[in-house]
Amino acid sequence: MVHKFKVNTLARSEMADITREVQGVVRENGLEGGVCHIFVPHTTCGLGINENADPDVKRDIIAKLDDAVSEDFDYRHAEGNSPAHIKSVLVGPSLTVFVEEGGLQLGTWQGIYLCEYDGPRTREVWVKLVKA
Repeated sequence: MVHKFKVNTLARSEMADITREVQGVVRENGLEGGVCHIFVPHTTCGLGINENADPDVKRDIIAKLDDAVSEDFDYRHAEGNSPAHIKSVLVGPSLTVFVEEGGLQLGTWQGIYLCEYDGPRTREVWVKLVKA
């Protein structure tokens, strides 16, 4: 069974912390051990795991992706969001996190992020739990 929840992003580019929502799916479904697969069915956002203690890390990631994938290029895609498509390919649409004793096995400083590159939008996150 796939569990789904929505995330409302507020900016063109942002990293929205979804760790609590994903952990909530794990708890609500009573998964004590296994894996949690997380996926976004979108082509202009992605998923990432990174530091969740210092908000400057998110700012730095967004800034460097903006530098690497500039808006100042003669893109052919008519919608005007080619940089968002490129960033989503670089970041990727899915993650897998181990689950032990009912909890996501993340490092001390890690959080799970929906990485928005074409917002603001309402995004959907899909979660699949597999018991081990």
